[in-house]
Amino acid sequence: MSDAMTSKLADADMQAAPKALLRSALRAREIARQTNTPLVLMRDGVLVEELLPASPAALVGDHDTPSATRNG
Repeated sequence: MSDAMTSKLADADMQAAPKALLRSALRAREIARQTNTPLVLMRDGVLVEELLPASPAALVGDHDTPSATRNG
């Protein structure tokens, strides 16, 4: 995990928070793909709906290149 995603707080729960956020983001992408639901996220200060590809192999790699994006 990069330094940007490392908690500087001493609390053990807060140390685990960045890793938990990454897991939850991956799970949200997985559910969106399975249900053919757009994933809503903020990109450059703008909310976008991203339709994910059907294959789970397509989730590996660059997540900033959506298969289809609708600005909303």
